[in-house]
Amino acid sequence: MRIIGGRKQRLQIHAPKGLPVRPTTDKTKESIFNILNNWFDFEEVEVLDLFSGTGNMSYEFASRGCRQVTAVEENPKAVQFIRDKARKHDFDNLEVVKADVFTFLRKGLAAYDLIFADPPYDMEEIGRIHDFVFENKLLKPGGWLMIEHSKTTDFSTYDYYSDVRKYGRTMVSVFKLPEK
Repeated sequence: MRIIGGRKQRLQIHAPKGLPVRPTTDKTKESIFNILNNWFDFEEVEVLDLFSGTGNMSYEFASRGCRQVTAVEENPKAVQFIRDKARKHDFDNLEVVKADVFTFLRKGLAAYDLIFADPPYDMEEIGRIHDFVFENKLLKPGGWLMIEHSKTTDFSTYDYYSDVRKYGRTMVSVFKLPEK
């Protein structure tokens, strides 16, 4: 995987074999950031990256100078990998939390400008991500929730749904909390 923008643009990061993850493709990642660049000043943004896996999206947000990036991942090998890479590449704005995503969301410790979730596509309770984010007020006014998922999931009836973007077999549903 490579970082496509920011101060570490073109940096290649090689994930160890055997991690049970599916990193967001460069094509999808580039499209997501093309959208986000028009809406967010990254230097003012606090990001929550759920189901971080290899840290692919977290590195991208950190490289673009986000104020704070919190990566939540349950797999201990993945957590250690993200921590090691963050330290090696001077991502001082990247914090890694080893936790079950739903346990972390239930705690509702902070609110974020942007939450990106890339859960396993076959996750039965994928809609709970949306529910926990909004029930626990984890988005700041004007904040976005983006959930990457397969074509078999439809979020169009959920509160704050804005739109869905299609990238081959990958879909990204966007939810926008209104400004106050």
